Amino acid sequence: MGSMSNRTTCPYCGVGCGVSATTDSQRVIAVSGDSEHPANRGRLCVKGSALHETTGPEERLLAPRVDGREYGWNIALDTLATRLEAIIHRHGPESVAMYLSGQLLTEDYYVANKLMKGFIGSAHVDTNSRLCMSSTVVGYKRAFGGDLQPCSYEDIDQAELMVLVGSNAAWNHPILYQRMVAAKAANPDRRVVLIDPRRTATADLADLHLALKPGSDALIFNAILAALAQRGALDEAFINAHTEGFDAALESAQATAGDLAEVARQADVPLADLEQLVDWFCTTERALTFFSQGVNQSSSGSDKVNSIINCHLATGRLGRPGMGPFSLTGQPNAMGGREVGGLANQLAAHMDFSQPEFIDRVGRFWQAPNMAQQEGYKAVQLFEAIERGEIKALWIMATNPLVSLPDTNRVRRALEKCELVIVSECMAHTDTLELADIVLPASGWSEKNGTVTNSERRISRQRGLVPPPGEAKHDWWIICELAKRMGYREAFDYTSPADIFREHARLSGFENNRSRGFDISALAELSDEGYDALKPIQWPVNEQAPEGTPRLFADGHFFTPSGRARLLPVTPQAPKQQPDSEYPLLVNSGRIRDQWHTMTRTGRAARLLQHHAEPFIEIHPTDAERFGVEHLQLAELHNDLGHYRGRIRISDQQRPGEVFIPMHWTRQFTQQGCSGSLFAPVVDPFSGQPESKQGRAALRPLQMRWEARLLVRKPLAIEGHWWTRVPLSHCTSYRLADSTPVANWRDWCEALTGTPSLWLEDLSNGRYRAAGISNQRLEWILLVEPNQELPDLDWLDEQFSREIDLDTRRQLLAAKAPGDQATGAMICSCFQVREPAILAAIAEGADSAQALGEQLKCGTNCGSCLPELKELIKVHAITDKSA
Repeated sequence: MGSMSNRTTCPYCGVGCGVSATTDSQRVIAVSGDSEHPANRGRLCVKGSALHETTGPEERLLAPRVDGREYGWNIALDTLATRLEAIIHRHGPESVAMYLSGQLLTEDYYVANKLMKGFIGSAHVDTNSRLCMSSTVVGYKRAFGGDLQPCSYEDIDQAELMVLVGSNAAWNHPILYQRMVAAKAANPDRRVVLIDPRRTATADLADLHLALKPGSDALIFNAILAALAQRGALDEAFINAHTEGFDAALESAQATAGDLAEVARQADVPLADLEQLVDWFCTTERALTFFSQGVNQSSSGSDKVNSIINCHLATGRLGRPGMGPFSLTGQPNAMGGREVGGLANQLAAHMDFSQPEFIDRVGRFWQAPNMAQQEGYKAVQLFEAIERGEIKALWIMATNPLVSLPDTNRVRRALEKCELVIVSECMAHTDTLELADIVLPASGWSEKNGTVTNSERRISRQRGLVPPPGEAKHDWWIICELAKRMGYREAFDYTSPADIFREHARLSGFENNRSRGFDISALAELSDEGYDALKPIQWPVNEQAPEGTPRLFADGHFFTPSGRARLLPVTPQAPKQQPDSEYPLLVNSGRIRDQWHTMTRTGRAARLLQHHAEPFIEIHPTDAERFGVEHLQLAELHNDLGHYRGRIRISDQQRPGEVFIPMHWTRQFTQQGCSGSLFAPVVDPFSGQPESKQGRAALRPLQMRWEARLLVRKPLAIEGHWWTRVPLSHCTSYRLADSTPVANWRDWCEALTGTPSLWLEDLSNGRYRAAGISNQRLEWILLVEPNQELPDLDWLDEQFSREIDLDTRRQLLAAKAPGDQATGAMICSCFQVREPAILAAIAEGADSAQALGEQLKCGTNCGSCLPELKELIKVHAITDKSA
C-alpha cells in the first residue's frame, strides 16, 4: 500500500487520533499512532493500540437475515423496502424512524438524514450523540448562533489555567490528557483545576480538586460570573461590542450565587477551595474550560453549558489562543453527525427546523419531494413513541440502545412491541440484535471509507484498508440501495463516499453568505484522488479560509441574528432523581479506562479486560460499613426500574452517599450488569439529553455460597448463576457465583460441560477442580476457590493451544504454572505490567513514574496508568516510613 493508504483515524473517542495500520490481504495486523496527525502526534491510548486485536471476521455478522433466516442482499433489501412502504402507506411517513450513531461516518449520516427527512418525510431521526453531546449543542447554539466549538488542541499548549468540569480526561480522552500533562510539565506555574464529585485519575494533574455535590456545576460558574463583576475582572469593551444579554445573566448569577460562603455550602466544597478557583479564574486571562459528560448528562445540562460559556463571554476569553469553553466530545464522529443533521431537531449543514427558510433551502437543494416540516422525536421520546405504538418501524444503525439508553427494561419492551425492527450492525452478537426482524451486516473500522470530525472541528479520513468480511456492506451503500428501491434512484445514485462528501460540502456553502459557521464549500470540487489523499483539516474551509482555520470568533462575529454572542440567565437546578429513604444512594455512571461503549469491539481484546474484568460498584468506606458490604464482595444495586450486580470496590475517592458504576457491560458479558437499568428517563427540557449521572438506588450484599472460574474452548450459555465472561486468546473465561450450594460438583460439570477427565476435591476447604481433556487437548477447566484467589489466567489460557501431557495435568489440578506466576492487578494494559512487578521495582528503589517506566515500560505509551503508578509509589513510601 502507498504511504497515504494505510493512514486512517481511530474509531473511539472524540480526540480523533490518526492511526497508521499494517495489513495483510484480509485484516489489520498491527497499528501505531500516525506521527503526522495533529490530534495525537503519533501517540495512541491502550484502546487505540489494541485496534488490530478487535478486527477480523471472528464474531462478525456476515450475511443479511430476515425473520431469522439468511438471504442475499437483493431479497433482504426488497423485503425491507416492501415492508417500509406498507407501513408508510397504512400509517404515514412519521410512523418510521431511524436511530443512528456517532460511530457512523459523515457520509453514512448524510444519506440517512437525506432519505428520512427529505424523501420519506419523517424527522424521527436521532442518534446516540443525544446521550452524550446534545446539551453542548444547545449551549453553543444559544450562545454563538450555531453548534460552534471555538477551541483547538493547540490551546492546551498556551493556556495558563485549565479547568476540567465533569471530565475524567485521563481515562476518557487520554491523549489530550497527556498533552495537558506535557503542558504542565513545560510550565509548572500553569494551573489545573478539576471540578468533579469523584477523585478520578485526572485529579493526579490538578492543583485543586473541587469534589462538588453532584449537579451543582452551574452554581459554581454563576459564582464565578458574580465574582468577575464584583472584582472588576469583566471585559467591558468586549461585552459592549460583541454580546447581548449580559445584564440578565449577571443578575441571575448574583441572585443565585452572589455569596461564596453559601455557594460553598450548597455545593459541599471547602470555601477556601472555591475562593481559590474564583481568584484564579478572575486573574488568569488564558483560561481554558474543558467539559464533558459530567456536565452534559444532566436534566439541566444545557444551562450548565451556558453558565460556563457566560464566564468566557464576560471576560472576552474566546477567539484567541489558550482560552475558551472546550467541549470534549464523546464519540469519533459526534460532531460530523451534527454537521449533516443527525439529530431529530436538526437539518443538514447546521440548519434546523426553527425557521421555514431553512426547511425550504434544504428541500430545494435536495429537490426533496417529501420534506419534513417539523423536528422529530429525540431519543428518549422516540422509544416512548415506539412503546405507545405510534412508531411502527425503527432502523437502528451502529449502536446498541438496549444497553445505552436509560430505563433499559422499558426500551426492551418497546422494541419487542415494535412491528418492524431493522438493525445494521457489524458484530454478530449484541443485546439489540436479538430483537431485530431484519438484520443487515455492515462494514466496520478498517473497512469503512469516509470522514469523521473530532472535538476540535478537524475533519479526518477514515479509510477502508481491508475488504469487509462475508456479505457485509457499507452503511451508505445500504441506505442508497434501499432509497433506489423506494423510487428515489436519481437522488441517491452515488458511486462512492467522495460523491456524498462533495454534495455535503456544496450544501454547507449553499446560500450561506457567512450566515452559518459551518462551511466547507472549498472542498466541494475535491477530486476522487484529492478526497482519498485528504489530510486532516479544521473547518471552516471556504473562500475566506481555503486551507481551513483553527480560530472561530477571532473577529468578534457570531452567527446569531444580531451578530452578537448571547449570555443567558441561568438558575441552577438540582438533579431530578434524588435519593430518599427507600433508595438512599446516588448512582453515577461512566466509562472506564480500557473499554468503549457497550464492548462490542473492545470486549474482543483480552488485554482490555484485564484492568477491570467485570462490572463493579465503587463505594466510600463509610457506605460500605453502612450497607454491610466488603471489598470485592458481590452486591446488588436496585430501584423501582431494575437491578445492577457488580463487585464492591471500596474507595475514599468516592463521596459518601454516592456510588459509581461503569456503563459498558451488557447481557453478552454478564448477568444483570447493565447500568441503564437503574436510570429513569429524565431529560434536559431543551436538549433531550438523559440524566445519566444522577440515578438513585438501594444496595444489598449478595451472600454467595461459592465462586468459581470456568475456562472453556467454546463459549457456553450459562443460566441460573451470576456470571461474567472474558474472551481470552485461546478460550473464554467465566467468573461464576451463586447463593445456592452445589450438592455434587461432578454432576454439575457433567450437566454443563461434559464428564470431567480429571478432578480434585477438597470439599472441607471449599475447593474443587476439574478439567475436560479430549485427544490430549484441554476443552475446559473449572476452579472453585473459597477465597477468590485465582491462578495465572495467561498460563491457563495457553494450555488450550497445546497438547496436555502428564506433568501439565498435575499442574492443571494444582492450578499453578511451573515457576513464578504472573498474578495481581493489571496496571499497565499497554505493556501488560501487573501490580506485584511494580511494587517489587519500587522496593528496589524506583521512586518515580519515570523510573518505573525506564525499568518496566509501564506508563510510557498512552500514560493512562500514570496516576495509578504514582499512587502506588505514594502508598509504598508511606508504608516504608511507618515500618
